[in-house]
Amino acid sequence: MPPRTRAKRPPRPAMPVPEGAREVFTDGACSGNPGPGGWAWAVDTSVYASGHESPSTNQRMEIRAALEAVRSLDGPLLVVSDSTYVVHCFRDLWWQGWLDRDWVSSARKPVANRDLWEPLVGLVQDRGDVAFAWVKGHSGHVMNDFVDRLAVAATRA
Repeated sequence: MPPRTRAKRPPRPAMPVPEGAREVFTDGACSGNPGPGGWAWAVDTSVYASGHESPSTNQRMEIRAALEAVRSLDGPLLVVSDSTYVVHCFRDLWWQGWLDRDWVSSARKPVANRDLWEPLVGLVQDRGDVAFAWVKGHSGHVMNDFVDRLAVAATRA
């Protein structure tokens, strides 16, 4: 009998971008994992914010960057992140399963970082004008590199 192979799923389509959305780039960083963490978001090189948390993890800082951007910016948004964890949560509707299962993952464990996911999911649901897109990190994208530098600097704050 031949070995079983898993059929590859076709890639999911990108989320529809709300009309008139402005892009906000987000990133998180951690010096050690866990260790001192930093997050950042930027619309451009003159409109941005960053902060830190210690101890933290890289995933927490990625979520926190998106949360702070959505909290801070009005109007339709396209949150651009190099975190597949953040982007897939919204693109693939993981959050709906978490809500249906009372914040339990499909692996039947409590959702990690619920303290950040819960307000972010709530804001995205309430607003209805936020979409997420992925950008490859450390690939020379000017704004992704900019928020990466801000997040790394915030780990030392």
